[in-house]
Amino acid sequence: MRLTRAEISLSNLKYNFLNISKKVAERAILAVVKADAYGHGMIKVVSELEKLGDKKPNYYGVALLEEAIELSKSKITKSPILVFAPLKSDEIDDYIKHKIIPTITSKYEIDLLNKFKFSKKFKIHINIDTGMGRVGISANEAVDSISKLSLNKMIQIDGIYTHFATSDEKDKKFAALQLAKFNNVINLLKQNNIEIGIVHSANSGAIIDIPDSYFDMVRAGISLYGYYPSNETSESIKLKPVMSLLSEVATVNNFPKGTPISYGRRYKTKADTTIISVPIGYADGIRRGLTNKMFCIINNKKHPQVGTVTMDRIMFDVGNSKIKVGDEVTLIGKSKNEVISAIDWCNILNTIPYEITCGISKRVPRKYVNEF
Repeated sequence: MRLTRAEISLSNLKYNFLNISKKVAERAILAVVKADAYGHGMIKVVSELEKLGDKKPNYYGVALLEEAIELSKSKITKSPILVFAPLKSDEIDDYIKHKIIPTITSKYEIDLLNKFKFSKKFKIHINIDTGMGRVGISANEAVDSISKLSLNKMIQIDGIYTHFATSDEKDKKFAALQLAKFNNVINLLKQNNIEIGIVHSANSGAIIDIPDSYFDMVRAGISLYGYYPSNETSESIKLKPVMSLLSEVATVNNFPKGTPISYGRRYKTKADTTIISVPIGYADGIRRGLTNKMFCIINNKKHPQVGTVTMDRIMFDVGNSKIKVGDEVTLIGKSKNEVISAIDWCNILNTIPYEITCGISKRVPRKYVNEF
């Protein structure tokens, strides 16, 4: 069995979800579980959230049809599953078969729906591009396009949404502009008596800082897994990280001053010291950009990583600390008064916590626990 593992705190997962629910005043919540629940394990995450009974998520959201089919086949939830990706013509039968809801993002997809011979009503959500510039029907064209689609009696518009580009930034001016555009579309559709179903726009940044964006439902992504989407949002919701990354000391070696460590000799020992190796590397999600910059915790003390990060192994300079083979190594997580967060890695790599947790590879076993 591998010494390295990612421990997933199911109690922290539920803690975050319930705090999000409290923040949005019991509005419906779509739990975003794409990318294997941001690296936490989609099936297990959904299974645990389902245990919340009448407080569980109202919808689940994924990026790909394949993810939705996997979740549908698991039969662990009866909540609707929404796919965010644009609809393709050869996928419609699978959407129908597995009772999955697609997102319509363009006039092209509307044409696909109008050409398809449905035997019963087909539920969809519609994505309105209000400034993300990625996918979605332009806000300028949305009312006309949706009005025409609404004439198709075999299509049920179950929901309509937009996605914020800057809700996680301190300056909310552009987010406010997006929200105004979206509100305008919604109001015009309602004035035309077009049924639009559930209205939603708030991602994690907006859940935290833009209450006016809540509408009927919010979409909880990174906040569900215990992180704020950036350092620029407030912390109006209490969150606990769900993932810890742990391993064990594999080898302990003493080296004299001036000994080069790892590929490229990017580190040389500063004094006579002890170097330990830990069986985890860039194939597991330890980015090479962390070389000589990250830390671990062993026996409640931090130690610096040294030498180039390799595919399967990294080294730490532990000085004269009494460390032995088999001692637990915390790479992300808490050990008494010492903490290493995914945010610490983000600050080194100039990235976001989404990329850190998603980047912990499938090679790392997930162990599900109630508490860290």
